[in-house]
Amino acid sequence: MTVLVLGGAGYIGSHAVDRLIENGYDVTVIDNLITGHRASINKKAHFYEGDIRDEKFMNSVFDKEDIEGVIHFAAFSVVPESMKDPLKYFDNNTGGMIKLLEIMNDHNVKKIVFSSTAATYGEPKQIPIKETDPQVPTNPYGESKLAMEKIMHWADLAYGIKFVSLRYFNVAGAKDNGSIGEDHNPETHLIPIILQVAAGERDQLSIFGDDYPTKDGTNIRDYVHVIDLVDAHILALKYLSKGNDSDAFNLGSSNGFSNKEMLDAARKVTGKEIPAVMAPRRAGDPSTLIASSDKARNVLGWNPQYDDIEEIIKTAWNWKQQHSNGYEN
Repeated sequence: MTVLVLGGAGYIGSHAVDRLIENGYDVTVIDNLITGHRASINKKAHFYEGDIRDEKFMNSVFDKEDIEGVIHFAAFSVVPESMKDPLKYFDNNTGGMIKLLEIMNDHNVKKIVFSSTAATYGEPKQIPIKETDPQVPTNPYGESKLAMEKIMHWADLAYGIKFVSLRYFNVAGAKDNGSIGEDHNPETHLIPIILQVAAGERDQLSIFGDDYPTKDGTNIRDYVHVIDLVDAHILALKYLSKGNDSDAFNLGSSNGFSNKEMLDAARKVTGKEIPAVMAPRRAGDPSTLIASSDKARNVLGWNPQYDDIEEIIKTAWNWKQQHSNGYEN
């Protein structure tokens, strides 16, 4: 079975490609390398550089490769940027999904696992968040992903393209041996930014907002290790291969950690001081996001192995120490 991984040169995508190959799958990767890194792609994968909105390019890949299923990571995902430039997000994310589903339908490819997000829920009505809770995004990034979910629903009804939508929370960590990891430019995720301060690459950490209705006033998030996350994608692919109906699942640890707690954990793991200052809130940031992942555990058989936040940070620190300039070195 050949699995097409869209965005397979990105942080999560590269770990998915690596894990799929470890599990004996033939893997084809499409990535435009705008945010991804060619060096992160497992050498056993077939790599094509291009954009999923390019119909001619996409048709050529589907014609060459015997694709049976798609895992879709190819999207812009920076919340503050989406607030400033929403049309960029709807064009790339939502528009890209439309093009992809058209080409999948033309080539009779009927299975897709989609990288969705907790951002589709917006400011939650209850904690932990369940899959049946209202989806009312507070930023264009979340809105674009919610639109993608809805488009897949109608494509399922019309064309029989079955999907699993995986709504995940904060992804963190790296492969245990440090060979692949998280490398964004600019970096926007909390753990790698904290580790940049620990490594002396930044003077200090800015914590955005200390007046949220939480235990210490800072945002609370649910962190899941990237390897656990990609394992859920493989389970979702197997779920669809058995002929099951389309569905959506939350992926998270079901535990919440505040920004200050994450800072304290990173100080413990690294042994570094890691200076920090308070900064104003960022637009579009909900105060608390914690997942109920019972459904993924019960239906998909998902059993996350990394349940300790310090262990997650330790794998990210291992990657950082081995790759001080990311994939450039």
